[in-house]
Amino acid sequence: MRFTFLSLFPHLLRGYFEDSILKRAIERNLIEVEFIDFRDFATNRYKKVDNFQVSGGAGLVICSDVLNSAIEAIKMQDSHIIYLTPVAKQFNQNDAKRLAKSHRHIIFICGRYEGIDERVVEAFVDEVFSIGDYILTGGELASLVGCDSVARNIPQVLGNEESLFGESFENNLLEAPVFTKNHTKNDKKLQKNANLSVPLEYSKGNHGKIKAFKNELSLRKTKYFRPDMYQNYHK
Repeated sequence: MRFTFLSLFPHLLRGYFEDSILKRAIERNLIEVEFIDFRDFATNRYKKVDNFQVSGGAGLVICSDVLNSAIEAIKMQDSHIIYLTPVAKQFNQNDAKRLAKSHRHIIFICGRYEGIDERVVEAFVDEVFSIGDYILTGGELASLVGCDSVARNIPQVLGNEESLFGESFENNLLEAPVFTKNHTKNDKKLQKNANLSVPLEYSKGNHGKIKAFKNELSLRKTKYFRPDMYQNYHK
């Protein structure tokens, strides 16, 4: 899988791939990432990439000609172009799994200021996503969220493939609480508070009962934190 980021600030993105799971995935040739500054495609003397809105209003918009040139230069026949914007449908786990299976090259367009010229979206973009109902200063963080979520669903990227099973959002439920095996003798707060002890059911050795207990906790957690998901689970 190849991920390409179109951004005015590529240096904001590079550091995320220099450690941990995604770094190892790059080293093992499971994924490839590239960062392209679309300012390099500006043709004016000052490398200006934005302009005022036609209708007036505060904020500048990324010009269509610059993005058009950048996209035409990098897209391939199998490229899938994604634009992150707060006015789109919310990105979810099913989207991540689908994209990981169905595409070999994903291009993320990272907007800035008031966004990009809408004509670029209509002419080139295959899908638009939002990561939440809030506004960021640019699309770089949102594109990293999308990339990370898709990449971890690519075979062999995670060290243990079983990590993909039983996660939150599978079957409209949140994942049950998890605990470490290490002792708490050095943690005085945990020692004094019996309510913070690990549930005994987790360590009884009966895998069937453990699974049933975790499922019950998963239901309770979902009902408390995400009643919308809980209602969908019971439909």
